[in-house]
Amino acid sequence: MAQLDKLLQQIVTKGARSLRIEPNQPPFLEFSGGGSVPLLPQALPPTMLEHITQEVIPAEYKEAWSQQGQLAFEYALGGVSYRITMERSAIGNRLKAEPKDGIAPLGGIQEIKFVDEEPGRTSPPSSPAIAVLPPTPAITLEHTPSLVPATPFQSAPAQLAATSSIPPVAVDSIFAGPPAPRELNPLALVLFTALLERKGSDIHCTCDENPIFRVNGELEDFRECGPLGKSQLLELMYSLATPDAWGKFQSRSDADFAFGFELGGCRLRVNFFQDRVGPGFVARVIPNEIPDPDRLGLPEPVRQLALLAKGLVLVTGPTGSGKSTTLAAIIDLANQQRMDHIVTIEDPIEFVHPRKKCLINQREVHTHTESFKSGLRAALREDPDIVLVGEMRDLETIAIALETAVTGHLVFGTLHTSSAVGTIDRIVDQFPADRQQQIRVMMADALKAVVSQILLKKIGGGRVAALESLFITPAISNLMREGKVFQIPSAMQVGRAYGQRLMNDVLMDMIQDKKVTAMDAYLKCPDKESFIQTIKRAGINFDPRAGQTGA
Repeated sequence: MAQLDKLLQQIVTKGARSLRIEPNQPPFLEFSGGGSVPLLPQALPPTMLEHITQEVIPAEYKEAWSQQGQLAFEYALGGVSYRITMERSAIGNRLKAEPKDGIAPLGGIQEIKFVDEEPGRTSPPSSPAIAVLPPTPAITLEHTPSLVPATPFQSAPAQLAATSSIPPVAVDSIFAGPPAPRELNPLALVLFTALLERKGSDIHCTCDENPIFRVNGELEDFRECGPLGKSQLLELMYSLATPDAWGKFQSRSDADFAFGFELGGCRLRVNFFQDRVGPGFVARVIPNEIPDPDRLGLPEPVRQLALLAKGLVLVTGPTGSGKSTTLAAIIDLANQQRMDHIVTIEDPIEFVHPRKKCLINQREVHTHTESFKSGLRAALREDPDIVLVGEMRDLETIAIALETAVTGHLVFGTLHTSSAVGTIDRIVDQFPADRQQQIRVMMADALKAVVSQILLKKIGGGRVAALESLFITPAISNLMREGKVFQIPSAMQVGRAYGQRLMNDVLMDMIQDKKVTAMDAYLKCPDKESFIQTIKRAGINFDPRAGQTGA
Protein backbone atom coordinates (compact mmCIF):
# COMPACT_ATOMS: atom_id res chain seq x y z
CA MET A 1 0.00 0.00 0.00
CA ALA A 2 1.43 3.36 -1.07
CA GLN A 3 1.92 5.91 1.70
CA LEU A 4 -0.25 8.39 -0.25
CA ASP A 5 -3.20 5.94 -0.16
CA LYS A 6 -3.58 6.36 3.60
CA LEU A 7 -3.90 10.11 3.17
CA LEU A 8 -6.25 9.89 0.18
CA GLN A 9 -8.69 7.75 2.13
CA GLN A 10 -9.22 10.63 4.54
CA ILE A 11 -10.67 12.84 1.76
CA VAL A 12 -13.77 10.67 1.43
CA THR A 13 -13.90 9.71 5.11
CA LYS A 14 -13.99 13.36 6.22
CA GLY A 15 -15.96 14.76 3.26
CA ALA A 16 -13.12 17.03 2.18
CA ARG A 17 -12.80 18.83 -1.14
CA SER A 18 -9.09 18.08 -1.69
CA LEU A 19 -5.80 17.01 -0.16
CA ARG A 20 -2.70 19.19 -0.40
CA ILE A 21 0.87 18.24 0.42
CA GLU A 22 3.50 20.99 0.47
CA PRO A 23 7.21 20.74 1.37
CA ASN A 24 8.02 21.35 5.04
CA GLN A 25 4.33 21.45 6.03
CA PRO A 26 1.92 18.83 7.37
CA PRO A 27 -0.44 17.35 4.74
CA PHE A 28 -3.85 19.01 5.09
CA LEU A 29 -7.44 18.59 3.89
CA GLU A 30 -9.37 21.47 2.31
CA PHE A 31 -13.15 21.74 2.76
CA SER A 32 -15.78 23.38 0.61
CA GLY A 33 -16.55 25.94 3.30
CA GLY A 34 -12.98 27.21 3.16
CA GLY A 35 -11.62 25.50 6.27
CA SER A 36 -8.65 23.16 6.44
CA VAL A 37 -7.18 20.69 8.91
CA PRO A 38 -3.73 19.07 9.08
CA LEU A 39 -3.60 15.29 8.88
CA LEU A 40 -0.33 14.90 10.78
CA PRO A 41 1.17 16.77 13.72
CA GLN A 42 4.52 17.19 11.96
CA ALA A 43 5.70 18.63 8.67
CA LEU A 44 6.94 16.43 5.82
CA PRO A 45 10.52 17.12 4.69
CA PRO A 46 11.12 17.40 0.91
CA THR A 47 12.95 14.04 0.88
CA MET A 48 9.94 12.21 2.32
CA LEU A 49 7.59 14.02 -0.05
CA GLU A 50 9.78 12.95 -2.97
CA HIS A 51 9.26 9.29 -2.07
CA ILE A 52 5.53 9.69 -1.49
CA THR A 53 5.14 11.04 -5.02
CA GLN A 54 7.56 8.54 -6.58
CA GLU A 55 5.50 5.62 -5.25
CA VAL A 56 2.43 6.48 -7.36
CA ILE A 57 4.16 7.43 -10.65
CA PRO A 58 4.42 4.54 -13.16
CA ALA A 59 8.01 3.49 -13.78
CA GLU A 60 7.86 4.29 -17.51
CA TYR A 61 6.97 7.93 -16.79
CA LYS A 62 9.42 8.65 -13.98
CA GLU A 63 12.13 9.87 -16.35
CA ALA A 64 9.74 12.28 -18.06
CA TRP A 65 8.55 13.54 -14.66
CA SER A 66 12.18 14.02 -13.67
CA GLN A 67 12.85 16.11 -16.79
CA GLN A 68 9.64 18.15 -16.95
CA GLY A 69 8.70 18.54 -13.28
CA GLN A 70 4.92 18.73 -13.93
CA LEU A 71 2.40 15.91 -14.12
CA ALA A 72 -1.35 15.32 -13.84
CA PHE A 73 -2.98 11.89 -13.71
CA GLU A 74 -6.02 10.02 -12.51
CA TYR A 75 -5.55 7.53 -9.66
CA ALA A 76 -8.13 5.02 -8.44
CA LEU A 77 -8.26 3.77 -4.86
CA GLY A 78 -11.00 1.84 -3.09
CA GLY A 79 -13.54 2.47 -5.84
CA VAL A 80 -12.95 6.24 -5.86
CA SER A 81 -11.09 8.04 -8.64
CA TYR A 82 -8.82 10.97 -7.74
CA ARG A 83 -7.26 13.63 -9.95
CA ILE A 84 -3.66 14.10 -8.77
CA THR A 85 -1.59 17.08 -9.88
CA MET A 86 2.11 17.35 -9.05
CA GLU A 87 4.66 20.07 -9.61
CA ARG A 88 8.31 20.37 -8.66
CA SER A 89 9.27 23.65 -7.01
CA ALA A 90 12.58 25.06 -5.78
CA ILE A 91 12.01 23.66 -2.27
CA GLY A 92 10.46 20.31 -3.21
CA ASN A 93 7.48 18.56 -4.77
CA ARG A 94 3.92 19.82 -4.38
CA LEU A 95 0.86 17.60 -4.68
CA LYS A 96 -2.89 18.19 -4.87
CA ALA A 97 -5.50 15.40 -4.95
CA GLU A 98 -9.24 15.84 -5.63
CA PRO A 99 -11.93 13.13 -5.89
CA LYS A 100 -13.64 12.96 -9.33
CA ASP A 101 -17.31 12.30 -9.90
CA GLY A 102 -18.25 8.65 -10.45
CA ILE A 103 -16.68 5.38 -9.30
CA ALA A 104 -13.48 4.07 -10.85
CA PRO A 105 -12.17 0.48 -10.89
CA LEU A 106 -10.10 -0.57 -7.90
CA GLY A 107 -6.40 0.31 -7.87
CA GLY A 108 -3.96 1.62 -10.42
CA ILE A 109 -3.39 4.73 -12.49
CA GLN A 110 -6.07 5.31 -15.11
CA GLU A 111 -4.97 8.35 -17.08
CA ILE A 112 -1.76 10.32 -17.28
CA LYS A 113 -0.90 13.74 -18.66
CA PHE A 114 2.52 15.33 -18.89
CA VAL A 115 2.50 19.13 -18.87
CA ASP A 116 4.98 20.32 -21.46
CA GLU A 117 5.86 23.70 -22.94
CA GLU A 118 6.01 22.21 -26.41
CA PRO A 119 2.55 22.70 -28.00
CA GLY A 120 0.74 19.64 -29.24
CA ARG A 121 2.81 17.19 -27.17
CA THR A 122 1.23 15.67 -24.06
CA SER A 123 3.37 12.56 -23.47
CA PRO A 124 7.05 11.67 -23.71
CA PRO A 125 8.41 10.34 -27.01
CA SER A 126 7.74 6.66 -27.70
CA SER A 127 5.22 6.46 -24.82
CA PRO A 128 2.18 4.18 -25.21
CA ALA A 129 -1.15 5.71 -26.22
CA ILE A 130 -3.02 6.92 -23.17
CA ALA A 131 -6.16 8.88 -22.43
CA VAL A 132 -5.28 12.50 -21.73
CA LEU A 133 -6.94 14.54 -19.02
CA PRO A 134 -8.09 18.10 -19.72
CA PRO A 135 -5.32 20.64 -19.12
CA THR A 136 -4.68 21.18 -15.44
CA PRO A 137 -3.37 24.53 -14.21
CA ALA A 138 -0.10 24.64 -12.35
CA ILE A 139 -0.37 24.25 -8.60
CA THR A 140 -0.56 27.40 -6.54
CA LEU A 141 -0.72 27.39 -2.78
CA GLU A 142 -4.01 29.05 -1.97
CA HIS A 143 -4.09 28.37 1.76
CA THR A 144 -1.53 27.42 4.33
CA PRO A 145 -2.77 25.80 7.55
CA SER A 146 -1.85 27.68 10.68
CA LEU A 147 -0.68 25.69 13.67
CA VAL A 148 -0.73 27.10 17.18
CA PRO A 149 2.53 26.29 19.03
CA ALA A 150 2.08 23.47 21.54
CA THR A 151 1.95 24.24 25.22
CA PRO A 152 4.17 21.99 27.38
CA PHE A 153 1.21 19.88 28.52
CA GLN A 154 -0.83 19.80 25.28
CA SER A 155 -0.44 16.92 22.81
CA ALA A 156 -0.50 17.48 19.04
CA PRO A 157 -4.05 16.01 18.63
CA ALA A 158 -5.25 18.26 21.45
CA GLN A 159 -3.77 21.29 19.68
CA LEU A 160 -5.62 20.49 16.48
CA ALA A 161 -8.89 20.00 18.34
CA ALA A 162 -8.43 23.35 20.06
CA THR A 163 -7.63 25.31 16.86
CA SER A 164 -10.19 23.83 14.45
CA SER A 165 -13.88 23.04 14.51
CA ILE A 166 -13.14 19.87 12.56
CA PRO A 167 -11.75 17.03 14.73
CA PRO A 168 -8.16 15.96 13.97
CA VAL A 169 -7.65 12.88 11.83
CA ALA A 170 -5.76 9.89 13.20
CA VAL A 171 -3.67 8.67 10.28
CA ASP A 172 -2.03 5.24 10.49
CA SER A 173 1.17 5.85 8.56
CA ILE A 174 4.90 5.63 8.85
CA PHE A 175 4.99 9.19 10.09
CA ALA A 176 3.56 8.25 13.49
CA GLY A 177 4.11 5.09 15.51
CA PRO A 178 6.14 2.03 14.48
CA PRO A 179 7.44 2.11 10.89
CA ALA A 180 5.49 0.03 8.40
CA PRO A 181 7.52 -2.80 6.83
CA ARG A 182 8.50 -2.17 3.23
CA GLU A 183 8.42 -4.76 0.51
CA LEU A 184 11.93 -6.04 -0.22
CA ASN A 185 13.18 -5.03 -3.65
CA PRO A 186 13.47 -8.13 -5.92
CA LEU A 187 17.06 -7.21 -6.80
CA ALA A 188 17.97 -7.10 -3.10
CA LEU A 189 16.53 -10.60 -2.69
CA VAL A 190 18.70 -11.88 -5.58
CA LEU A 191 21.87 -10.23 -4.26
CA PHE A 192 21.50 -11.28 -0.62
CA THR A 193 20.59 -14.84 -1.59
CA ALA A 194 23.64 -15.08 -3.85
CA LEU A 195 25.84 -13.66 -1.08
CA LEU A 196 24.68 -16.34 1.37
CA GLU A 197 25.02 -19.13 -1.21
CA ARG A 198 28.67 -18.15 -1.69
CA LYS A 199 29.15 -17.94 2.09
CA GLY A 200 30.23 -14.33 1.76
CA SER A 201 30.58 -11.93 4.66
CA ASP A 202 29.93 -8.58 2.92
CA ILE A 203 28.34 -7.13 -0.19
CA HIS A 204 29.48 -3.87 -1.81
CA CYS A 205 27.13 -2.07 -4.20
CA THR A 206 28.49 1.03 -5.94
CA CYS A 207 26.92 3.13 -8.68
CA ASP A 208 27.75 1.89 -12.23
CA GLU A 209 29.69 -1.13 -10.91
CA ASN A 210 28.92 -4.83 -10.56
CA PRO A 211 27.93 -5.88 -7.03
CA ILE A 212 30.99 -7.26 -5.22
CA PHE A 213 31.01 -9.96 -2.54
CA ARG A 214 33.70 -10.51 0.07
CA VAL A 215 34.23 -14.26 0.32
CA ASN A 216 36.93 -15.62 2.65
CA GLY A 217 38.43 -12.15 2.83
CA GLU A 218 38.70 -11.72 -0.96
CA LEU A 219 36.54 -9.49 -3.20
CA GLU A 220 34.63 -11.23 -6.01
CA ASP A 221 32.54 -9.56 -8.74
CA PHE A 222 28.96 -10.78 -9.10
CA ARG A 223 28.91 -10.54 -12.88
CA GLU A 224 25.53 -12.24 -13.27
CA CYS A 225 23.85 -9.03 -12.16
CA GLY A 226 25.75 -6.44 -14.20
CA PRO A 227 26.48 -2.82 -13.25
CA LEU A 228 23.89 -1.12 -11.04
CA GLY A 229 22.50 2.23 -12.14
CA LYS A 230 21.68 5.10 -9.80
CA SER A 231 17.91 4.57 -9.97
CA GLN A 232 18.30 0.81 -9.36
CA LEU A 233 20.45 1.44 -6.31
CA LEU A 234 18.13 4.08 -4.85
CA GLU A 235 15.06 1.85 -5.22
CA LEU A 236 16.95 -1.09 -3.67
CA MET A 237 18.28 1.03 -0.79
CA TYR A 238 14.87 2.58 -0.11
CA SER A 239 13.34 -0.88 0.30
CA LEU A 240 15.93 -1.76 2.96
CA ALA A 241 15.95 1.39 5.06
CA THR A 242 13.72 2.35 7.94
CA PRO A 243 12.15 5.82 7.53
CA ASP A 244 14.56 7.18 10.12
CA ALA A 245 17.62 5.72 8.37
CA TRP A 246 16.42 6.97 4.99
CA GLY A 247 15.91 10.45 6.39
CA LYS A 248 19.46 10.45 7.78
CA PHE A 249 20.84 9.29 4.43
CA GLN A 250 19.00 12.07 2.62
CA SER A 251 20.20 14.75 5.03
CA ARG A 252 23.74 13.53 5.81
CA SER A 253 24.61 11.27 2.81
CA ASP A 254 25.30 8.30 5.07
CA ALA A 255 23.39 6.09 7.49
CA ASP A 256 23.92 2.95 9.59
CA PHE A 257 21.21 0.46 10.52
CA ALA A 258 20.47 -3.25 10.81
CA PHE A 259 18.16 -5.06 8.40
CA GLY A 260 16.46 -8.38 9.15
CA PHE A 261 16.73 -10.68 6.12
CA GLU A 262 14.24 -13.29 7.27
CA LEU A 263 14.33 -15.36 4.07
CA GLY A 264 18.07 -15.86 4.57
CA GLY A 265 17.84 -16.52 8.30
CA CYS A 266 20.20 -13.65 9.16
CA ARG A 267 20.47 -9.94 9.75
CA LEU A 268 22.57 -7.43 7.83
CA ARG A 269 24.53 -4.50 9.21
CA VAL A 270 24.05 -1.87 6.51
CA ASN A 271 25.86 1.37 5.72
CA PHE A 272 24.52 3.79 3.10
CA PHE A 273 26.88 6.34 1.59
CA GLN A 274 27.22 8.84 -1.24
CA ASP A 275 30.45 9.20 -3.22
CA ARG A 276 31.56 11.15 -6.29
CA VAL A 277 29.72 8.74 -8.60
CA GLY A 278 26.44 8.34 -6.75
CA PRO A 279 24.77 6.35 -3.98
CA GLY A 280 26.04 3.02 -2.67
CA PHE A 281 25.90 0.71 0.30
CA VAL A 282 27.79 -2.05 2.10
CA ALA A 283 26.03 -4.81 4.05
CA ARG A 284 27.63 -7.32 6.40
CA VAL A 285 26.02 -10.65 7.26
CA ILE A 286 25.14 -11.20 10.91
CA PRO A 287 23.82 -14.73 11.55
CA ASN A 288 20.66 -15.04 13.61
CA GLU A 289 22.22 -17.78 15.72
CA ILE A 290 24.71 -16.76 18.39
CA PRO A 291 28.25 -17.91 17.46
CA ASP A 292 29.47 -21.13 19.08
CA PRO A 293 32.69 -20.64 21.10
CA ASP A 294 33.90 -24.10 19.99
CA ARG A 295 33.49 -23.20 16.35
CA LEU A 296 35.26 -19.89 16.92
CA GLY A 297 38.11 -21.66 18.68
CA LEU A 298 37.97 -19.47 21.79
CA PRO A 299 40.54 -20.69 24.34
CA GLU A 300 39.29 -21.59 27.80
CA PRO A 301 40.81 -18.55 29.58
CA VAL A 302 38.88 -16.26 27.21
CA ARG A 303 35.63 -18.15 27.88
CA GLN A 304 36.13 -17.68 31.63
CA LEU A 305 35.85 -13.90 31.14
CA ALA A 306 32.07 -14.38 31.03
CA LEU A 307 32.15 -15.36 34.71
CA LEU A 308 34.04 -12.35 36.05
CA ALA A 309 32.25 -10.48 38.84
CA LYS A 310 33.50 -7.01 37.87
CA GLY A 311 36.14 -5.19 35.87
CA LEU A 312 36.83 -4.04 32.31
CA VAL A 313 37.40 -6.48 29.43
CA LEU A 314 38.44 -5.14 26.02
CA VAL A 315 38.28 -6.91 22.66
CA THR A 316 40.41 -5.09 20.10
CA GLY A 317 41.50 -5.41 16.50
CA PRO A 318 41.11 -3.76 13.10
CA THR A 319 37.74 -3.29 11.41
CA GLY A 320 36.30 -6.59 10.21
CA SER A 321 38.43 -8.75 12.51
CA GLY A 322 35.46 -10.38 14.26
CA LYS A 323 35.40 -8.38 17.50
CA SER A 324 31.59 -8.31 17.63
CA THR A 325 31.43 -12.05 17.02
CA THR A 326 33.83 -12.81 19.87
CA LEU A 327 31.96 -10.50 22.25
CA ALA A 328 28.61 -12.05 21.27
CA ALA A 329 29.96 -15.52 22.11
CA ILE A 330 31.22 -14.33 25.52
CA ILE A 331 27.92 -12.58 26.31
CA ASP A 332 26.03 -15.74 25.35
CA LEU A 333 28.17 -17.78 27.74
CA ALA A 334 27.23 -15.35 30.51
CA ASN A 335 23.58 -15.62 29.45
CA GLN A 336 23.76 -19.41 29.82
CA GLN A 337 25.64 -19.59 33.12
CA ARG A 338 24.61 -16.53 35.16
CA MET A 339 21.38 -14.99 36.45
CA ASP A 340 22.14 -11.30 35.97
CA HIS A 341 21.02 -8.19 34.09
CA ILE A 342 22.91 -7.47 30.85
CA VAL A 343 22.67 -4.10 29.07
CA THR A 344 24.21 -3.70 25.61
CA ILE A 345 24.76 -0.39 23.80
CA GLU A 346 25.46 -0.96 20.10
CA ASP A 347 25.54 0.91 16.78
CA PRO A 348 23.61 -0.79 15.32
CA ILE A 349 22.37 -3.85 17.23
CA GLU A 350 24.02 -6.86 15.59
CA PHE A 351 23.52 -10.23 17.31
CA VAL A 352 20.12 -10.48 18.99
CA HIS A 353 20.38 -12.30 22.33
CA PRO A 354 17.30 -14.22 23.49
CA ARG A 355 16.71 -14.50 27.21
CA LYS A 356 18.22 -17.66 28.69
CA LYS A 357 19.16 -17.14 32.34
CA CYS A 358 19.92 -13.43 32.14
CA LEU A 359 17.63 -10.47 31.52
CA ILE A 360 19.06 -8.69 28.45
CA ASN A 361 18.25 -5.15 27.27
CA GLN A 362 19.81 -4.21 23.92
CA ARG A 363 19.86 -0.51 23.05
CA GLU A 364 20.81 1.02 19.72
CA VAL A 365 22.64 4.34 19.39
CA HIS A 366 20.56 7.04 17.61
CA THR A 367 17.45 4.86 18.00
CA HIS A 368 17.18 4.14 21.72
CA THR A 369 19.86 6.49 23.02
CA GLU A 370 21.67 9.56 21.71
CA SER A 371 25.24 8.24 21.89
CA PHE A 372 27.46 5.61 23.51
CA LYS A 373 28.31 7.93 26.37
CA SER A 374 24.69 8.87 27.08
CA GLY A 375 23.61 5.22 26.87
CA LEU A 376 26.43 4.16 29.17
CA ARG A 377 25.62 6.90 31.66
CA ALA A 378 21.96 5.83 31.63
CA ALA A 379 22.94 2.18 32.11
CA LEU A 380 24.28 3.02 35.56
CA ARG A 381 20.67 3.80 36.59
CA GLU A 382 19.33 0.55 35.11
CA ASP A 383 20.71 -1.84 37.75
CA PRO A 384 23.07 -3.70 35.38
CA ASP A 385 25.48 -6.47 36.28
CA ILE A 386 27.11 -6.64 32.84
CA VAL A 387 27.40 -3.76 30.35
CA LEU A 388 28.55 -4.14 26.76
CA VAL A 389 29.72 -0.99 24.93
CA GLY A 390 29.81 -1.61 21.19
CA GLU A 391 32.62 0.88 20.62
CA MET A 392 34.61 3.10 22.98
CA ARG A 393 35.07 5.97 20.54
CA ASP A 394 35.87 9.01 22.64
CA LEU A 395 37.45 10.12 25.88
CA GLU A 396 34.16 10.58 27.75
CA THR A 397 32.89 7.10 26.82
CA ILE A 398 36.19 5.55 27.96
CA ALA A 399 36.08 7.51 31.22
CA ILE A 400 32.50 6.43 32.02
CA ALA A 401 33.32 2.80 31.13
CA LEU A 402 36.28 2.88 33.53
CA GLU A 403 34.17 4.39 36.30
CA THR A 404 31.47 1.77 35.70
CA ALA A 405 34.03 -1.02 36.02
CA VAL A 406 35.61 0.51 39.14
CA THR A 407 32.19 0.78 40.83
CA GLY A 408 31.64 -2.97 40.68
CA HIS A 409 30.19 -3.77 37.25
CA LEU A 410 31.54 -6.04 34.52
CA VAL A 411 32.08 -3.96 31.36
CA PHE A 412 32.91 -5.31 27.90
CA GLY A 413 34.04 -2.94 25.16
CA THR A 414 35.88 -2.74 21.84
CA LEU A 415 38.70 -0.57 20.53
CA HIS A 416 40.41 -0.36 17.15
CA THR A 417 43.95 -1.16 18.26
CA SER A 418 46.42 -3.65 16.80
CA SER A 419 47.78 -5.25 19.97
CA ALA A 420 46.81 -5.95 23.57
CA VAL A 421 49.70 -3.91 25.00
CA GLY A 422 49.07 -1.04 22.56
CA THR A 423 45.51 -0.84 23.87
CA ILE A 424 46.72 0.30 27.29
CA ASP A 425 48.79 3.12 25.79
CA ARG A 426 45.91 4.09 23.52
CA ILE A 427 43.52 4.53 26.45
CA VAL A 428 45.98 6.46 28.60
CA ASP A 429 46.96 8.74 25.69
CA GLN A 430 43.31 9.72 25.18
CA PHE A 431 43.44 11.76 28.38
CA PRO A 432 45.21 15.06 29.12
CA ALA A 433 48.68 14.76 30.59
CA ASP A 434 47.57 15.90 34.04
CA ARG A 435 45.06 13.01 34.24
CA GLN A 436 47.16 10.21 32.79
CA GLN A 437 48.60 8.99 36.08
CA GLN A 438 45.13 8.85 37.58
CA ILE A 439 43.93 6.81 34.56
CA ARG A 440 46.89 4.41 34.91
CA VAL A 441 45.86 3.74 38.51
CA MET A 442 42.22 3.24 37.49
CA MET A 443 43.27 0.94 34.65
CA ALA A 444 45.49 -1.09 36.99
CA ASP A 445 42.50 -1.61 39.30
CA ALA A 446 39.73 -2.06 36.69
CA LEU A 447 41.25 -3.77 33.64
CA LYS A 448 40.98 -7.57 33.77
CA ALA A 449 41.87 -8.66 30.24
CA VAL A 450 42.55 -7.48 26.70
CA VAL A 451 41.89 -9.79 23.75
CA SER A 452 43.34 -8.58 20.45
CA GLN A 453 42.44 -10.48 17.30
CA ILE A 454 42.95 -10.63 13.56
CA LEU A 455 41.28 -12.75 10.87
CA LEU A 456 43.35 -14.83 8.46
CA LYS A 457 42.56 -16.95 5.42
CA LYS A 458 42.43 -20.58 6.43
CA ILE A 459 44.21 -23.24 4.39
CA GLY A 460 41.45 -25.16 2.62
CA GLY A 461 38.94 -22.31 2.72
CA GLY A 462 37.24 -20.10 5.23
CA ARG A 463 38.81 -17.81 7.80
CA VAL A 464 40.19 -18.29 11.28
CA ALA A 465 40.81 -15.83 14.13
CA ALA A 466 44.17 -15.45 15.85
CA LEU A 467 43.72 -14.18 19.43
CA GLU A 468 46.39 -12.43 21.46
CA SER A 469 45.32 -12.49 25.12
CA LEU A 470 46.57 -10.34 27.97
CA PHE A 471 45.27 -11.18 31.46
CA ILE A 472 46.07 -8.68 34.18
CA THR A 473 48.08 -10.33 36.95
CA PRO A 474 49.36 -8.46 40.05
CA ALA A 475 52.76 -8.07 38.39
CA ILE A 476 51.28 -6.63 35.18
CA SER A 477 48.95 -4.42 37.20
CA ASN A 478 51.96 -2.96 38.98
CA LEU A 479 53.72 -2.31 35.65
CA MET A 480 50.64 -0.44 34.41
CA ARG A 481 50.48 1.64 37.59
CA GLU A 482 54.14 2.64 37.21
CA GLY A 483 53.82 3.40 33.50
CA LYS A 484 56.17 0.57 32.46
CA VAL A 485 53.90 -0.81 29.74
CA PHE A 486 56.90 -1.66 27.53
CA GLN A 487 57.83 -4.43 29.99
CA ILE A 488 54.44 -6.19 29.71
CA PRO A 489 55.37 -8.38 26.67
CA SER A 490 58.22 -9.90 28.69
CA ALA A 491 55.80 -10.61 31.56
CA MET A 492 53.40 -12.23 29.09
CA GLN A 493 56.08 -14.57 27.74
CA VAL A 494 56.59 -16.11 31.18
CA GLY A 495 52.88 -16.13 32.06
CA ARG A 496 51.47 -18.77 29.73
CA ALA A 497 50.01 -20.56 32.77
CA TYR A 498 47.68 -17.56 33.19
CA GLY A 499 46.57 -17.78 29.54
CA GLN A 500 48.93 -15.06 28.27
CA ARG A 501 49.55 -15.37 24.52
CA LEU A 502 51.50 -12.98 22.32
CA MET A 503 50.27 -12.63 18.73
CA ASN A 504 53.53 -13.91 17.26
CA ASP A 505 53.30 -17.12 19.31
CA VAL A 506 49.69 -17.65 18.28
CA LEU A 507 50.54 -17.18 14.60
CA MET A 508 53.52 -19.52 14.93
CA ASP A 509 51.28 -22.25 16.36
CA MET A 510 48.77 -21.79 13.54
CA ILE A 511 51.52 -22.10 10.91
CA GLN A 512 52.85 -25.29 12.48
CA ASP A 513 49.30 -26.71 12.70
CA LYS A 514 48.87 -26.03 8.94
CA LYS A 515 45.94 -23.71 9.56
CA VAL A 516 47.44 -20.67 7.80
CA THR A 517 50.39 -19.97 5.54
CA ALA A 518 53.45 -18.09 6.74
CA MET A 519 52.87 -15.38 4.13
CA ASP A 520 49.27 -14.73 5.23
CA ALA A 521 50.40 -14.60 8.86
CA TYR A 522 53.19 -12.18 7.93
CA LEU A 523 50.82 -9.88 6.03
CA LYS A 524 48.35 -9.70 8.93
CA CYS A 525 50.65 -9.56 11.96
CA PRO A 526 51.06 -6.09 13.54
CA ASP A 527 54.80 -6.40 14.32
CA LYS A 528 56.44 -7.88 11.21
CA GLU A 529 60.06 -7.59 12.32
CA SER A 530 59.40 -9.46 15.56
CA PHE A 531 57.33 -12.05 13.66
CA ILE A 532 60.23 -12.85 11.31
CA GLN A 533 62.55 -13.40 14.27
CA THR A 534 59.97 -15.67 15.95
CA ILE A 535 59.46 -17.80 12.88
CA LYS A 536 63.21 -18.15 12.29
CA ARG A 537 63.70 -19.33 15.87
CA ALA A 538 61.24 -22.10 15.02
CA GLY A 539 63.53 -23.24 12.20
CA ILE A 540 61.57 -21.84 9.26
CA ASN A 541 63.51 -19.80 6.73
CA PHE A 542 61.00 -17.08 6.01
CA ASP A 543 61.81 -13.47 5.14
CA PRO A 544 59.91 -11.93 2.21
CA ARG A 545 62.39 -9.06 2.14
CA ALA A 546 65.18 -11.51 1.29
CA GLY A 547 63.09 -13.65 -1.05
CA GLN A 548 62.67 -16.47 1.49
CA THR A 549 59.11 -17.86 1.56
CA GLY A 550 59.56 -20.81 3.91
CA ALA A 551 61.09 -24.25 3.88
